Amino acid sequence: MVLLRERAAQVFPFPHRILQAEAEAEVGRVEAGLAILDSQRVAIERSGQRMFDAEVHRVRGELLLRLEPADIAGAEASFTRAVEIARLQHTKTFELRAATGLARLWRKQGKRTEAHDLLAPIYGWFTEGFDTLDLMQAKSSPDELAQ
Repeated sequence: MVLLRERAAQVFPFPHRILQAEAEAEVGRVEAGLAILDSQRVAIERSGQRMFDAEVHRVRGELLLRLEPADIAGAEASFTRAVEIARLQHTKTFELRAATGLARLWRKQGKRTEAHDLLAPIYGWFTEGFDTLDLMQAKSSPDELAQ
């Protein structure tokens, strides 16, 4: 049983490391979280396991916004890369998460139209699951952006 758990951790380490990076940021260790994500980007390149590649970039964008001062350009690049990867992989949930982050950033920059144009079609793709956190957060963004 231990061997099976060790093997699973080797095959799918990325979701755990993403959560660890978010946890580090939650306790004020944003740089430590970013270091974890940067090591995961290297591990993804080395392993070729790209299943969580978009999420690594999305969370990196979120963490870059938590720096003092925030790295706005880096966050925008990370969110944009996450959206691109999710589109290539046809992972709509990851695309929605990344687009929601990017749309929030653009809204703060006064780019309401661009934010709405990015997020609304992705949100519109979903036909169920509207009570999930991802869709509730995305729904509030297009409504805010349309005002």
